Amino acid sequence: KVGQGIKIRIRGTSSISANSQPLYVVDGLPITSTSQSDPGNDDTNPLADINPNDIESVEVLKDASASAIYGARAANGVVLITTKKGRNNQKTVFELDANTGISNPAKERHFMNGPEYIKFYDQGIRSDALYDYTNGLYASLADAVADYRNLYSTYGLSLSDLADGGDYNKTNTNWQKLSLNKNAPSNQINLSATGGDDKTRFFASGFYDTQDAIVINNKFYRYGGRINLEHNPTKNLSIGINIAVDRSQLNRVTTDNAFSTPGQLVAQPPLNPLYDPTTHELNSNTLYPNGLFDAKFNSDRQVTNRTVGNVYANLTIIPSLAFRSEFGADILNLYQEAFQGKQTTDGAGIGKANTIISLATTYNTNNYFTYTPNLGDKNKVSAVVGMSYLQNDSKQSLTNAEQTPSDKIKNLSGTTSITAATSTDDRYNFLSYFLRANYVFNEKYLITASVRDDGSSRFGPNNRYGWFPAVSAGWILSDENFLKDSKTLSFLKLRASYGLTGNAEIGNTSYFNLYKVSNYPELPGYIPSQLPNPDLKWEKTVQSDAGIDFGFLNSRISGEVDVYYKKTSDLLLNINVPATTGYTILTRNLGNMRNKGAEVGITSTNIDGKYFKWTTSANAAFNQNTVLNIGGQIIEGGFGLTQRAIEGLPIGEFYGQKFIGVDPKTGDAQYLGEDGKPTTDYGTAKRVALGNSNPKWTGGLTNTFSYKGLDLSIFFSFVAGNEIYNAAGVYQSSGLYNGFDNETTDELNSWKKPGDITNIPRIGYFNGSGYQNSSRFLYNGEYIRLKNASIGYTYSGNFIKRMHFTSARLYVMGTNLITITHYPGDPEVNTETIANIGGGQDFYTVPQARTFTFGLNVKF
Repeated sequence: KVGQGIKIRIRGTSSISANSQPLYVVDGLPITSTSQSDPGNDDTNPLADINPNDIESVEVLKDASASAIYGARAANGVVLITTKKGRNNQKTVFELDANTGISNPAKERHFMNGPEYIKFYDQGIRSDALYDYTNGLYASLADAVADYRNLYSTYGLSLSDLADGGDYNKTNTNWQKLSLNKNAPSNQINLSATGGDDKTRFFASGFYDTQDAIVINNKFYRYGGRINLEHNPTKNLSIGINIAVDRSQLNRVTTDNAFSTPGQLVAQPPLNPLYDPTTHELNSNTLYPNGLFDAKFNSDRQVTNRTVGNVYANLTIIPSLAFRSEFGADILNLYQEAFQGKQTTDGAGIGKANTIISLATTYNTNNYFTYTPNLGDKNKVSAVVGMSYLQNDSKQSLTNAEQTPSDKIKNLSGTTSITAATSTDDRYNFLSYFLRANYVFNEKYLITASVRDDGSSRFGPNNRYGWFPAVSAGWILSDENFLKDSKTLSFLKLRASYGLTGNAEIGNTSYFNLYKVSNYPELPGYIPSQLPNPDLKWEKTVQSDAGIDFGFLNSRISGEVDVYYKKTSDLLLNINVPATTGYTILTRNLGNMRNKGAEVGITSTNIDGKYFKWTTSANAAFNQNTVLNIGGQIIEGGFGLTQRAIEGLPIGEFYGQKFIGVDPKTGDAQYLGEDGKPTTDYGTAKRVALGNSNPKWTGGLTNTFSYKGLDLSIFFSFVAGNEIYNAAGVYQSSGLYNGFDNETTDELNSWKKPGDITNIPRIGYFNGSGYQNSSRFLYNGEYIRLKNASIGYTYSGNFIKRMHFTSARLYVMGTNLITITHYPGDPEVNTETIANIGGGQDFYTVPQARTFTFGLNVKF
C-alpha cells in the first residue's frame, strides 16, 4: 500500500513499550515522522512528503558517540537528511528528470481455480465421510459420502449455493486478480536549478508525481517546491534559509483485518460469480462481504499540506570563534475525509462518514558557539557548546456520523446522526544543553567527547532531566612509520566509542493521573483511566562500539568492520496491572534489554580501465536481541500467532503450539505434548517458543559497471534468521473447517487415506484438523531479492551540443525483480507495521510491487 508507515530498526529494537523508530533530522531540524491520520487504520508515513530528488545525502548515526550529539531520542539511532545546496561561483545548472513506470505484484500466492476448488470441495466431503466411517458411524464409505453430500447441501453449502445458483462448472472467478491493478502506473517530473556567485548560493526545485498502488483504490500523489538559499553579506557573516512546501493526497484502503480491504477478496471461492446472474449487477451474494462494493462506493482521502524549513545565521566573531543560530519549523496540516456507502460492508446499510483534522507543528531552535584555536601543525582542537529547544503542538479532531439519505453527498453534511466526536490537544518540549570537543594530534590520534543535559516534559518534575555523555577515540595506524611505506596497506584506522543515549518516545501524558470523560447521554462525568507515576524517567541505552577501517592497494579495496554492545535500562515499560483495580497497565521504568552484533562493509574497484569500470560493494550485519529482565512479566503482542517479550529470549518471539506433522493413519494434525510426545489434542498441546520475527542477518551486494556512456547497476538484498507467520493461513490453507474460503493450491496435497505421507492434515468441514494457530503456518522468513537494477546511457558529443544540453541520460530501472524465498507469499510484508513485539505477521497483506521505470535526465 502506498503512503504507508515503514518499520526501521538501527542495531536492533531498543525498547518494548516505547517507540523504537529512529530520529529523523532534515537540515538540522527534527521532523514529525509518526502517523497523524486515522488511529483505527494502518499508520501512514509522513516521510513520504519529502521529495527524494531534493536529497543530497542520507547519513545514519549508529554508534553512541556519533548519535550522542542528539542525546534526546537518539537511543534508536539518527537519520540525517541533507538537502541539496548551491556552490560559490557555479554557473546556473538546470536539471530535468522525468520518468514513468508500471507496477505489478512482486510475488503472489497460488490460489485454486474453479476446477481445482471443485476437486478440493469433493475431497472435503470424502474426508468427513472417511472420518465417520472409520469411527463406525456408517456401514459403508459410500453411504457416508452420500450422506455428507446431502448434509453440505442442507447447510446451504453445496457447489451450486457457492455459485449463487448458477453452473459452478462454468464459473471461475479470479478474485486475486480483481483485487489488484494490472500495470499500475506512476509518473514523476522534477525540475531544479543550482548555482551561485561569490556571495550567494542557491538551489530551487519543483516536482509533481503520482503513484497508483498495485492494489485497487490506493493512490498517492504530491507536488511541491523547495528553495535553499545562502548569502554572505560580509566576509564574517552568512545567512540562509531552507524551505520546502508540499501538498500530498493519499487515497487509502482499510486495514488488513477488514472484509472491505481489497486484500481479503482472495477469500471468496472461485465459484462465486463476479456479477449476480439475475440482475447482472455486482454480486452481493458472495460467501463473504464483497469488497468490490467498498472499492466502488467507499472513499477515504487524506490530504496533507506541509511546510518544513529553517533560517540560520553564522557569525565569525574572531578567526577561532564562530556563533550559529538557527530556527526551524515543521508544520503539518492533515485533513482526512472518508465515506462508506450504504451498499458497502463498512457502510452497514445506513451509510457512514467521518472526518479527521490534524495539525502538528514542531518548532526548533539551536544556538551554539564553535571554537577552533590555532595550536600549531600537530595539535588541532575544536569545541562546540550550545543549547537546543524543541516544542511540538499537536491537535486532532475526529467526527463520526451515519444515516445518509443517499450516496450523493459523500461527507458529514449528508448524514443525519453524529455518533462520535473527539478532540485532542497535546504539547511536548525538549530543552537541551550540550558540549562537544574534538582533539587531533599529528593527524593520527583522535579523540572526541560530548555531554548533553536533556529535559523532557514527558517525565515528572523529579526526573525530567537526563545526562548523556559519550567519548570516542581513533588511531590511524597507516600513518605510523612502521606502516606508512607499505605497498599493500594504504589505510588502517582503529576506533572505539562509548556513550549513553536516551529515549522519551512514550506519548505526552504517561506520568499523569488521568481521567476520561463519560459521554453517557445527559449524565456527564469522569472515569479514572490511568494511574500516576511521578517518578517516571528517561529510558537509557549505553552502547560500546569498536571498529576498524581499512584500505588496500591504493584503496582499491576498502571497508570497515564494527562490533557493538547495546544495553537499554530503565525500560519505559507498560506493565500489567490486575484488572480488578480498574486499570490494566501502568508505565514504569522497569527492566533492561540487550542488542549485540557486528557489521561488515567492503568496497572494491575490480576493473578501472579507460573505458570499462567495475566496482563491487557488499555489506552484512548481524544482530542478536535478548530481553534480560522485565520483572518476570510476560508481555504479549502480535496479530495471529501470539508474540511475546520473554526474559532470556529475543523480543517478538512467536509463542504457541508446535505442529510436528500429520499422523499417516488418521490424517490428524499432531502437536508437541506436555510430555514431549506427539498429541492430536490441540487444547492440551504444550505452548513453546517457536522462533523470532527479527532477522539475525541483513545485508546487500551491489555491482556497478560502466562502459563509455553505458552504465549498469545491480543490487541484491538479503535477510536471514527470522520467521514469518501467515496469520491468514487458518483460513486460506487449512481446509474447510474455518469456512469455504478459496484455498492455496498446496491443500490439494492433503491427507486422503491411511498411509498417506504428507504435511497437510485432512480437510473436512465437520471433521477437519490442523486449522488452529500453530507453527504449521510459521515459515522460514529468509530471502534473497534482486531489489534494484538499472541501466542507462549518457549521450555525449555533437548531439548534446546541438540540443544545448550539458548532459542527457536515458535509463530503465526495475525494483523487486527476483525473489528467492521459502515463504509462499511475499517475505517483505508486515501486518503490524511499526510495533516492537508484533512483527513478521502476514494477514492478507498486500505484497511488494515489482516496478519498471523509464526515465530521462537532462542538464542544461
